[in-house]
Amino acid sequence: MKNDGARKNLKHLLAALCLGLACAALNLLLALPTRKLGIPLYLDCVGTILAALLGGAVPSVVTAILTGLLNGLFDPVSIYYALVGALIAVAVSTLRRRRFFRSFRRGAVVWLILFAIGSVVSTALTWFLYAFDFGEAVSAPLAQRFWDDGRMPKLMAQILADALINAVDKGIVLLAACGVFGLLPERFKRFLATLLRSEPEAETPHTAPRRSLLWKVVLVVSVAEVLLAGIASSICYYVYRDVSIRKYTAVCRGVTGAAAIQIDPERVDDFLAQGREADGYREAEQRLYRVKDSFPEVEYIYAYRIEADGCHVVFDLDTEGVEASEVGSVVVFDESFGEMIPTLLAGGEIDPIITNDTYGWLLTVYQPIFDTTGRCVCYVAADISMSEIVIDETMFIVKMLSLFFSASILIMAIMLELVNISIVRPVNAMASASSQFAYDTDEERSESLSRLESLNIRTHDEIENLYAALSRTAADSTGYIREIKEQADHIARLQEAVILDFAEMVEARDQCTGDHIKKTSFYVRGIAEQMKKDGKHPELLTDAYIEKLVRSAPLHDVGKIKISDLILNKPGRLTDEEFEQMKTHTSEGRDILSKTSTNAADGEGYFEEAIEMAGAHHERWDGNGYPNRIGGEEIPLSARIMAVADVFDALVSRRSYKEPFSYEKAISIIREESGTHFDPDVVESFLKVAEKLYQESNQNGKNT
Repeated sequence: MKNDGARKNLKHLLAALCLGLACAALNLLLALPTRKLGIPLYLDCVGTILAALLGGAVPSVVTAILTGLLNGLFDPVSIYYALVGALIAVAVSTLRRRRFFRSFRRGAVVWLILFAIGSVVSTALTWFLYAFDFGEAVSAPLAQRFWDDGRMPKLMAQILADALINAVDKGIVLLAACGVFGLLPERFKRFLATLLRSEPEAETPHTAPRRSLLWKVVLVVSVAEVLLAGIASSICYYVYRDVSIRKYTAVCRGVTGAAAIQIDPERVDDFLAQGREADGYREAEQRLYRVKDSFPEVEYIYAYRIEADGCHVVFDLDTEGVEASEVGSVVVFDESFGEMIPTLLAGGEIDPIITNDTYGWLLTVYQPIFDTTGRCVCYVAADISMSEIVIDETMFIVKMLSLFFSASILIMAIMLELVNISIVRPVNAMASASSQFAYDTDEERSESLSRLESLNIRTHDEIENLYAALSRTAADSTGYIREIKEQADHIARLQEAVILDFAEMVEARDQCTGDHIKKTSFYVRGIAEQMKKDGKHPELLTDAYIEKLVRSAPLHDVGKIKISDLILNKPGRLTDEEFEQMKTHTSEGRDILSKTSTNAADGEGYFEEAIEMAGAHHERWDGNGYPNRIGGEEIPLSARIMAVADVFDALVSRRSYKEPFSYEKAISIIREESGTHFDPDVVESFLKVAEKLYQESNQNGKNT
């Protein structure tokens, strides 16, 4: 059906979600007691690791994200630590595929990687999420203890505390997850493995690709995620900064407005002249302190009268670490106020200003105070440290990135699994089936074609089109090969029949040889097959080679066509001159077949063996044969086999110059000539089957 692939993918993802929910519940169940009892451990990754071992990346990442969401119900900050769990899920899934859970030594590497992820990422998140302080993190009490000792900076105390807790925590959760996995029944684990995969794993092609398609997708998606994270972070940073500055500017305006109400403009001249002893000064100062206490974000509140020589202090509230200026003292203008001095001298309003001068990096709002005559008697100002804004911005960016990458890892895991199911596995399956396609026999071709068709790839996209095209091509190729094979077999049969007739025509000139070519071919096959059975020359004596020997055997005496009939059929012993002419039939046969081989298309090397047999079947093992007096293994194996078959048939057959020898006499001669005339290996194998071959040869002769 058309939506089979989509339903398989949906079933796969639903199964992954269900496993993720179950493992997230396990994480929550184990983490609750530690949270309630205040134990400095997390124990919220057992389910994450177990999900990775059971089902891979998707259910494991789902477990990590759901664990963060569920923990967020009890502690809102916990949701941001889902990133740590997601990274652990990816790491364990990757290490599982690489078989890192097969030995204790590799398991130690897994623990080290989990410890590194937990320590580095967890410490960074804690430091930023709690505004560069210990806050209420799990490691806070231990970090506070290290810091209170005065032996290390605050950040180092946090790093050490997180490292110690993560070392113990990751060891416990890893052992617990592996223990639970080991206790689960194998049938249940196989069921999950089947349920979590919509298709079985495809076989890896024999020629593995240098770069997996899946990893290329991972690289592209990762780069896209990083770029997107950078763009989103930059946009959010500038938007958030603008909003923060607007927010804190509004706070400063509220503070300066509240502070201005507390200062009696008609008394400012007296305050400057008499200082703290002026009537109503201390009461106004106390009211300003109450305003400051109501706004903890505000760093400084003060009131200045702006004169040409500088800022004359009317009020300056004490701040921790900064001593307040005396009433009436003059504060020199900072350089950053240079352009605004004329406006301030005129009693005009100025926009909020951000400066980084004597008193630090500050956002400042000035509000003029006018008396009843409309004269600007002073300015009340409020400063907020920009470091507070930066801390807020940093916390915001870290929270945003932790959520962004947590969601991105989940989306990437799901997307890569879908790519794996819909693209990588089908392509690998096709590549594997194609690489194993065998064309040697009809049976192998049929099996290969059935294996390709059994893949039944239904992705309803270009992959399915590719599969359909590949299947059609394989089917067509198989059909073409069958037709070509049938034609080739027909041609080969015709060729063999012609050659056999030619060889028989040559042999027919010898009135006493009878069916010599048929018998020698029969003996050659028997000897070669027995040698193969005995394990001799295994690299050469294959079924195909033996067939070539049998087909070549009839041509071993083709050179006799150049020998006179008088010599061939002479009833008595040949003279020396006649024997020398008879010996030329070997070289003549070799030359005839060589010329024929040059003019014919011999794809199977058929004539090569025929040439060797014709030219060397009268060579001797001891080197005293003809025509080239070569010996031992210099003689081609085909000729050494033919020598035994030829001589044995000549011994037991009638010739114009002799009566047939008995089987026993012929065998005795063959045995005696082993190591001198004949190859001992060939003789040894021949003797094992000689009687059987002799009887069958005679029976076949009678039947014909």
